[in-house]
Amino acid sequence: MTIRAWITALVCCLAAFGGTQAGAQSYPTRLIRIIVPFPPGGPTDVAARLIVQPLSETLGQNVIIENQAGAGGRTGSRYVARAAPDGYTLLLGGTNLNAIIPAIYKNTDYDPVKSFVAVAPIASDGMVMVVNPSVPAKTVGEFVAYAKAHPGKLKYGSAPGIASHLAGELLKYRAGIDVPFIPYRGGAPAITDLLGGQIDMLFNNKSVLLALIQANKLRPLAVAADRRWVELPDVPTMQEAGFPGFPKDIVYGLLAPAGTPDAVVERLNAAVNKAMRSETFRAGLAKLGIEARSQTAQAFGAGLGEDTAKYDEIVRLTGIKVE
Repeated sequence: MTIRAWITALVCCLAAFGGTQAGAQSYPTRLIRIIVPFPPGGPTDVAARLIVQPLSETLGQNVIIENQAGAGGRTGSRYVARAAPDGYTLLLGGTNLNAIIPAIYKNTDYDPVKSFVAVAPIASDGMVMVVNPSVPAKTVGEFVAYAKAHPGKLKYGSAPGIASHLAGELLKYRAGIDVPFIPYRGGAPAITDLLGGQIDMLFNNKSVLLALIQANKLRPLAVAADRRWVELPDVPTMQEAGFPGFPKDIVYGLLAPAGTPDAVVERLNAAVNKAMRSETFRAGLAKLGIEARSQTAQAFGAGLGEDTAKYDEIVRLTGIKVE
């Protein structure tokens, strides 16, 4: 390479770098889209919609939600993975999409980990094991005993390949029970069938089950948490019930396409953490019984990596396969 060519290349690189830095410093200058890869109304969608208004106010730009459902969240995730890494197309992801999918699906046409950079968590939601009140069990131990005495009679349901599915399979593995799995397109139809008695048990999130439990429409047997829930002080943890090591919090948060400038990621992280101090946001979470989760981008990414390792182990133990 001639000296003139080398200097020209260097100038181009510096100009590109300078342009990137300038763009990051002025970010955002236009509308930001948050892609929710599930239908409206679910926990992921609710978490996204709660943060939109305070985040828009903090950034000084409109932030909107787009639902792109399909393939258990992989359709919307793929869309964001292939979007321009400029901070204007974000994924509302977290545990199910960026820790469990890589543990189960080994041949996706995008990388659920490397295709994204963690931006900021928003909230965490616990899981609880519930049964239809007709099931003659008031504890996990009684449920296991009944399942052993009546193999194949009890059924549980979930959308395949998410935390509630893995929790159900882990219970079956640990307890040595035959409780057939009934796959559903989402949590809502599974809960509808549980209420109607078509299935007998499921694990799902506090945000969608707490009101039904408090109305005595479903019976809680245990919560997947480090300690008992304030709302259900008489319901033991899975560890207290004799089953330690269960998946716990389901974390929801924002991720951006890999290659998004660090300055943009840090700007978004700071804006999300500020938006989470909004009274409207916190009141919305409180109604659902879930908690705000504030972290740096680096801590959020590290936590997803640790969760992936945990779910890898569950998949290995239970032999879960999802087509």
